[in-house]
Amino acid sequence: MSKVSVLVVDDATFIRDLVKKGLRDHFPGVKIEEAINGRKAQQMLARQSIDLILCDWEMPEMTGLELLSWCREQDNLKSVPFIMVTSRGDKENVVQAIQAGVSDFIGKPFSNEQLVTKVKKALSRAGKLDLLSKAPKAMTSAFANDSLSALTGGKTEVIKPSAPAAVVPAAGFSAKPAAAQSTVKAAPSGRGQGQLRLPTGSMPCVIKALSLKDAQLLVKRSDQLPQVLESAVLDLQQGEGGEVARLNGYLHAIAAFEPKADSEWLQLTLRFVDQDPQKLDYLSRLIARGTAQKHFSPGA
Repeated sequence: MSKVSVLVVDDATFIRDLVKKGLRDHFPGVKIEEAINGRKAQQMLARQSIDLILCDWEMPEMTGLELLSWCREQDNLKSVPFIMVTSRGDKENVVQAIQAGVSDFIGKPFSNEQLVTKVKKALSRAGKLDLLSKAPKAMTSAFANDSLSALTGGKTEVIKPSAPAAVVPAAGFSAKPAAAQSTVKAAPSGRGQGQLRLPTGSMPCVIKALSLKDAQLLVKRSDQLPQVLESAVLDLQQGEGGEVARLNGYLHAIAAFEPKADSEWLQLTLRFVDQDPQKLDYLSRLIARGTAQKHFSPGA
């Protein structure tokens, strides 16, 4: 049986690993190649045959849009399905990609089910889906457990309380004691505010701490609890009415902010996966300024 070849292009190692694991779990016969940016992908596509391309938009050296435009200029790549993986949902960006010949989109953050659905659709249109074996059941749980083990080397980071605390249902992490008061009616104070986008929806968040590697966030508890290893996008606005910076990552830890099972607020650790120099520079400016304004603004 012929193998279907899929090229995964993303500068974030964690995203590439999640996509590869999801594909292998559902399509055991798939052959997966990977590239860290558009330039590397271009070199790979020039010397080997690929049946499907899953590509990030924002990457150093060559963006996903630039790679897409180049692919559509090559005779052997004009009809290859090209799925853009992006947190850019603006109409202008979507129109750009459509005009360049994109086959489909996967919005960040995305769930494993969304990834599989999009891949099935693309391969079916290309007449390649029947070449792949069907996946075993119970994909999702195995995916999460294996990914967690790969990320932490078998050691899971937990936010430990300084005093006994109740566990948040379904989160699986120890709760963190609240600061002085036992009941939080208003949003806890922090260094700034942002918007956290998850596969299940968006929620406003308070940013308690920020580094080049991660962010400590507080979100109000809702009916659908965030899940560990869930992909996420943190939107930060550069001043009132300014441009929004989109920081891609995954939830590394979840804890109750108050020492009780029905804590109104949850503390999340969001690990960043972006390697874009512009985003790292932006983060550096935010950290250096340490603003307590409503929105983060980069320093001079």
